[in-house]
Amino acid sequence: MPERIRRRPAGALPDGVAQDLHPVLRRVYQRRGLRDAAELDLSLRRLQPPTGMADLDRAVAALVPALSRGQRIVVVGDYDADGATATALMVLALRRLAAAAGGDPTAVQSFVPDRFSLGYGLSAAVVERLRPTEPAWLVTVDNGVSSLEGVAAAHQAGMGVVVTDHHAPGAALPAAEAVVDPLRDDDHFPSTALAGVGVAFYLALALQRGLAADGWLREEPVSLLGLLDLVAVGTVADLVPLDHNNRILVEQGLRRIRAGVARPGIVALLEQAGREPAEATAADLAFAVGPRLNAAGRMDDMTAGVECLLEEDPHRARERAVALDDLNRQRRAVESQMTEEALAGLEARAEDVGLGVCVAAEGWHQGVTGILASRLKERYHRPAVAFAPADQGMLRGSARSVPGLHIRDLLARIHGRSPKLIECFGGHAMAAGLTIESGQLDAFRREFAGALDEALGGELPELRVETDGELQPEELNLETAWALRYGGPWGQGFPEPCFDGVFRIRQSRELRGGHLRLELDADHGNGPTVPAIAFGGVERGWNQLEGPVRAIYRPEVNRFRGSVTLQLRIEYLTTSG
Repeated sequence: MPERIRRRPAGALPDGVAQDLHPVLRRVYQRRGLRDAAELDLSLRRLQPPTGMADLDRAVAALVPALSRGQRIVVVGDYDADGATATALMVLALRRLAAAAGGDPTAVQSFVPDRFSLGYGLSAAVVERLRPTEPAWLVTVDNGVSSLEGVAAAHQAGMGVVVTDHHAPGAALPAAEAVVDPLRDDDHFPSTALAGVGVAFYLALALQRGLAADGWLREEPVSLLGLLDLVAVGTVADLVPLDHNNRILVEQGLRRIRAGVARPGIVALLEQAGREPAEATAADLAFAVGPRLNAAGRMDDMTAGVECLLEEDPHRARERAVALDDLNRQRRAVESQMTEEALAGLEARAEDVGLGVCVAAEGWHQGVTGILASRLKERYHRPAVAFAPADQGMLRGSARSVPGLHIRDLLARIHGRSPKLIECFGGHAMAAGLTIESGQLDAFRREFAGALDEALGGELPELRVETDGELQPEELNLETAWALRYGGPWGQGFPEPCFDGVFRIRQSRELRGGHLRLELDADHGNGPTVPAIAFGGVERGWNQLEGPVRAIYRPEVNRFRGSVTLQLRIEYLTTSG
């Protein structure tokens, strides 16, 4: 077996796991490190209650009077899919709670800063932009834990601030009335993996309890569970680890989508991508809904994404989804051009490819640098940073990392050594954003290379492709594909199943776009013939392979012209030695 293919170790399933599970699904769960049978119970009764979060009580104490008195509240969001869903969820929840408490639901509004003119998060410039509307309160979602200056500016303008975020705090917290973030050192909430929309959902639940306890809810209790479709989209799109609590949130949101009671905007985005809402999976949210929402923030203004999610009328929701799909097509075209230019430049300057790559060019679109960095990381299997010009002689960049390297911590190390090099930065282990002066690009490249060399000990982590082992020929069927499709939800930290095995290529046909349509004979050519698709297979040279091949693949349900069949999605292909 090639060294890059590693089969996940299989442990014993804990007592209490149902015996009637599909046998392939049982083997997959054995390789997910389950410690308790309850981890497979994704019912709402297993959801962690809204307790244990630092400052959650303070946030409720601040916002309950604001809701009941009809004070103006502005939800300040972020310009990615997590931020958009968190913004829509918080607006909907606050409006419903305000109406039930006898307040004014129209007093709740939202604002998502334009990434190109205002940048990320609650800044002094955002406060100045909101000042004419005279909000009494600002509630941040998916941002704010680093907004020390923005919170101070809000207080000077007479606004209270409640921060909800899921990013790692800095050395000091902003002086807001409440800072709700599960990554605070003094936080005791069991799940630190919540996305921004997850934190927003928990604040909404706590507000509902607070209003009920204080006797403010004048109508029947407000159900916020209908907002779980938004939680599912944001959680999956933000690639946070799917621990047990997050899997419950995602699964419960998916059940609402499949049941036909999702937000009209989510339904419209799925349909615009050619996905069937009644059969939606986490992958559909990740690869169909998420990119179309993100396109608004990348190419234009995330307000368009938030409005699509808030829209109640299905017809208007479809119109908004079409507009987001158009933006996504534009994003793809820009991304393709930028990737082509970056690869050409790196091939011409092979010496620039060390333990990491760092690229920049005039004319690049700063909203697409994150995708470009991801493409370069995948192509070169190493950390990547991509910069694009911003205003006032600045470069705004995105960084993407590989397993074994925490990219935000790496930027913090660079900042600690050269405090004037990076103007601002933030992010996670695998993704981060940063801003530098354009004249500092070469200096940043040197510091980046040096920090990588130190952090990695001069060597990149071994590239491994993990699988769940081999499927027997009799298991290569549609029943297995259906069982795996709904055995999740799958995602970060709870990976979608994939398998490896030896096949013979019976037929190979190139498709438009450089993809390959394959017919594979299983069991070294002695088993059944199985159809397969290899996206980008021509570029990777898989159309030249002959003889026995080892494939890493995912069984999937394929619908085509009314028929439903098994199809293997090829992730990796090599000759079998």
